[in-house]
Amino acid sequence: MKVISTDKAPAAIGPYSQAIVTGNYVFTSGQIPIVPETGEIREGCVMCQTEQVMKNLQAVLEAAGAGFETAVKTTCFLADMADFAKFNSIYEQYFVNKPARSCVAVKDLPKGVKVEVEVIAELK
Repeated sequence: MKVISTDKAPAAIGPYSQAIVTGNYVFTSGQIPIVPETGEIREGCVMCQTEQVMKNLQAVLEAAGAGFETAVKTTCFLADMADFAKFNSIYEQYFVNKPARSCVAVKDLPKGVKVEVEVIAELK
């Protein structure tokens, strides 16, 4: 296994890695809308936060040698399922290959954010 770390995405805020490569796949940790340069949460609507999550995921995937186009499975967590359509409007701009997906609403997310996404992708 290979640990993936990039300063272009938020540093882990706990005892975990940004991603792990094993075999021909990368498994990302869930990304929340933290701006890597400041360490602060990107405030605003779920669409604004989803944009930041996608930027963070892109940085981690690229550091691992993968990309949105090689994603095979995502798991998406929303603080409020009422945000599902707004979340999808941003999500579909990045995951154009339509990987398998689970999307659930949860009681709470770290730091009170509205969205978190993790990805399993094949290496390029």
